[in-house]
Amino acid sequence: MSHELAILQTKQWVSDVIVKYNFCPFARAEVENNKIHYQVCPQNTVTDAVMAMLDGCFLLDKQPEIETSLLIYPEGFADFDTFLELVDLADAMLAAQGFSGHYQIATFHPDYIFADSDEHDAANYTNRAPYPTLHLIRELSMSLALDNYQEPESIPEHNIKLARRKGIDFWQQLLQNCINTPK
Repeated sequence: MSHELAILQTKQWVSDVIVKYNFCPFARAEVENNKIHYQVCPQNTVTDAVMAMLDGCFLLDKQPEIETSLLIYPEGFADFDTFLELVDLADAMLAAQGFSGHYQIATFHPDYIFADSDEHDAANYTNRAPYPTLHLIRELSMSLALDNYQEPESIPEHNIKLARRKGIDFWQQLLQNCINTPK
């Protein structure tokens, strides 16, 4: 798997799913302003992958022109439970390294299943992506965006309703189209 292809497919997913269906109402501006950093992380162990996440935080510290970063893990985390181990350790290390309050992590995975959700619930597609992905978000920017958004608490509910209305077949095909992006 080439890094360029993984980035291309992830960008396609951001454009065709996240922005087009407004799953994140703040993503469009970042895409249009080219402020998203896409990075393939070849690490395939939880410990090494967490270190790559911390490097991503240091990069954001050094480059304020980057608004947000998507860390793409195409190797080693295909199993959703293993990915959740990565997420748990990444959250713990974020706090341990003093990044709490500066960055938060949103998570995406090809087999994402919300807790207490059925695996066949179309709502899971709000967090399904071509590859296991950690999204590093600047907390200050998110706070400012939410302050300027009417009823931000309605975002997840809107996404769930839209996902269920479109149905699982629709989202499966859309995700497959992103994966089939021409090489």
